[in-house]
Amino acid sequence: MKFLDQAKIYIKAGNGGSGSASFRREKFIEYGGPDGGDGGDGGSIIFESERNLNTLIDFRYSQHFKAKDGDIGTKRKRTGATGKDLIIKVPVGTQIYEEDNNTLIYDFTKNKERYLVASGGKHGLGNVRFKSSTNRAPTKKTIGKLGEEFWVWLQLKVIADIGIIGMPNAGKSSLLAAITRARPKIANYPFTTLDPNLGVSYYDDKEVTLADVPGIIEGAHEGVGLGDKFLRHIERCKMLLHLIDLSEEKLEENYLKVRNELSKYDKILMKKKEIIVFNKSDLCEEEKINKKLKFFKKKIKKKFEIISVITDKNLANLRKILLKNVHK
Repeated sequence: MKFLDQAKIYIKAGNGGSGSASFRREKFIEYGGPDGGDGGDGGSIIFESERNLNTLIDFRYSQHFKAKDGDIGTKRKRTGATGKDLIIKVPVGTQIYEEDNNTLIYDFTKNKERYLVASGGKHGLGNVRFKSSTNRAPTKKTIGKLGEEFWVWLQLKVIADIGIIGMPNAGKSSLLAAITRARPKIANYPFTTLDPNLGVSYYDDKEVTLADVPGIIEGAHEGVGLGDKFLRHIERCKMLLHLIDLSEEKLEENYLKVRNELSKYDKILMKKKEIIVFNKSDLCEEEKINKKLKFFKKKIKKKFEIISVITDKNLANLRKILLKNVHK
């Protein structure tokens, strides 16, 4: 399934039905009086979050949504039927913005949340409403009000326990596939991952959701590479798994580049708990590994884990560490 994390759509709530101006016309009943009924209210536009959805791709092909109008009132004081509400389902993590794409209307963070975004028009009144002691045969009626209509932006921010970050080709997708049931595209070249991938890992009857986002390069916060369009997916993660290719030179420099991009995008990301993991230990000799990590520890002064996705080295222990940190 293709991934889309932003869409612009037009929504139109139903118009209210107009009231009726009618009079009783029955045999042997003279001056029957008014009996025009009210119209029905227009249907509203309601958004509902759905856990089983994970993309906004459907909104690329369907961009106009309209709820049903209310029916007009009829004789014998019959009220018109209320227009049916239109329920638009979106993934959990979707945010609705006004047309300026800056003013937040609502943020869906839980499953089965509902929020009314566009209200249906109110019904018009039938002439029976205007009968009085001085006007026993009113012809006045009112038309229904128009339903609200406008453009809105939908933005999807992936919700996961752990966000896997790092430079391109560090092995993020391979790690996700190794410790979850996810099957992301994997290849030995930068930017294989063009969209976030989600997977769930289990250990001791507990689960943790991981999100693999496209590689972060210098200038990503300004749109370089795949740009900041995917950095927002890290915002909702409880913690970060920073994956580093152990076969690369200048490990500390690559680590700081990614951290710098996160800081420039949003300093709040720097406060998230971080687990540093070195991958591809199978590509280096142990003596060289020790030398690299000794220098890294001296410069960065943080704890780290060492794994190899190819040989499964330390993956079981990493899964245990991740679950322990998420389910404290």
